[in-house]
Amino acid sequence: MALLQRYRDSQRINHWIVVLLFLCAGLSGLAFFHPSLFFLTNLFGGGPWTRVLHPYMGLGMVLAFFFLALKMWRDNLWTSVDSTWMRQSPGMISGAHKEGVQPAHKYNAGQKIVFWVMVVSLLILLVTGFMFWHAWFPEGNILMRRIAVVLHSASAAILILTIIIHVYAAIWVKGSFRAMTRGTVTDTWAAHHHPLWHKEMKERPRA
Repeated sequence: MALLQRYRDSQRINHWIVVLLFLCAGLSGLAFFHPSLFFLTNLFGGGPWTRVLHPYMGLGMVLAFFFLALKMWRDNLWTSVDSTWMRQSPGMISGAHKEGVQPAHKYNAGQKIVFWVMVVSLLILLVTGFMFWHAWFPEGNILMRRIAVVLHSASAAILILTIIIHVYAAIWVKGSFRAMTRGTVTDTWAAHHHPLWHKEMKERPRA
């Protein structure tokens, strides 16, 4: 079975660090979102500890994603190919065009949208989080802090929904998950889901 390398070891390690910190920051944040979810603080040693740890875990997630984004942003720039992918995506989702091959480079239009939504969401979370981080920034306008809390919560909800879609897509498209566990994908998978990237990899001189 022919295999193509999709991610290096450093990228996969970086990815799973982001995943771990996302789970920690997400669960600790949800604990304060509604009283019915406060029991989640037990995962982090209780309410006070969760309050202390949440911003640090969030900051760690943003920093880890920043290094990952530095390696991936060029491959996520929008092109005319992505516009074509978007026009054809309804047929792909409904199953009407199963025999067709969607034009896509290393990342398709859906993946690129997920990437940029994550970039914007995490940037808003970072800025708004600092605005009401009382441990380091005790002074501040109360109205601005309240606005920051609302924006922070909305961005967190969007980020969580985006990650759910991202995980679902990785499971739905058979063969995708191994890219982040083994770093490789099959030649057949690449040719079917990312034909332009597959062609580029095949034409690239071997080291």
